[in-house]
Amino acid sequence: MSGREDERDALLLAALPHVAFDGWTDAALKSGAMDAGFDQADVIRFFPGGAGEAIAAFSGWADRQMIEAVAAADLSAMRHSEKIAFAVRARLEAVDPYREAIRRSISFLALAPNVPTGASLLYRTVDAMWRAVGDRSVDFSFYTKRALLAGVLSATTLYWLDDESEGRVESWAFLDRRLADVLKIPKLRARGERLLGRLPDPFRILRGMRDRARRMA
Repeated sequence: MSGREDERDALLLAALPHVAFDGWTDAALKSGAMDAGFDQADVIRFFPGGAGEAIAAFSGWADRQMIEAVAAADLSAMRHSEKIAFAVRARLEAVDPYREAIRRSISFLALAPNVPTGASLLYRTVDAMWRAVGDRSVDFSFYTKRALLAGVLSATTLYWLDDESEGRVESWAFLDRRLADVLKIPKLRARGERLLGRLPDPFRILRGMRDRARRMA
C-alpha cells in the first residue's frame, strides 16, 4: 500500500465516527481530518470527488480487510459455500465498528444519482470475494455467481445493520440460510440460469457494473 493510501485511510477512518452523526458530508470529513492531524485542505486532496469518492474509498478499505482475512485463513477443508460465507462475514466484521457509517453509505447510494456508483461498488466487492476464495471461472458461471452473491450480500448487510445479538450470531445464521438457497454447488449454474433468464440482458448489466468498477479502481 502506498504512503498516500495509508494517509487517506487514516483520514477516512477518523471521519467515520463523525459520518455516523453528520452523514457523508464535508463537515464529517473535515472533522476526521482534524482528528487525524491533517489539514482540512487534505479532504480535497484525498477525496476530490466528495462524498461519493469517500464512500468508494471506505468500500475499498473494507474489501482489502476481507481479502487479507481470507488470505490468512486456512480454507482448505471448507466447502465452496463455506468459503464465501467466511468472506462475507470477514468483510462485515471489519466494518462492525462503523455500522452507522455503513447505514449512511446505503442511504447515500440509494439516491438516484448515486445508484450507478452503488452498483459498481457492490460488483467490485462480490468480484473480490469470489477471487479471494480462489474462483477462476470465466464462463457463464462468472456472472451468475456474482449476481447471486450480490443479492446474498445485500440482504445480509441489511439484516446485520439491525442485529443486536451477541457476536452477530443471528446475522451469520441468516447468511448461511441465504447461501444454502442460492449457492448449492453444483446446482449453482442451473439455478443461476433460471434466475437470470427472468432478467433483461444480464450480461450487459453485469459487464456495465464491472466496467464501472474497473474505472473507479
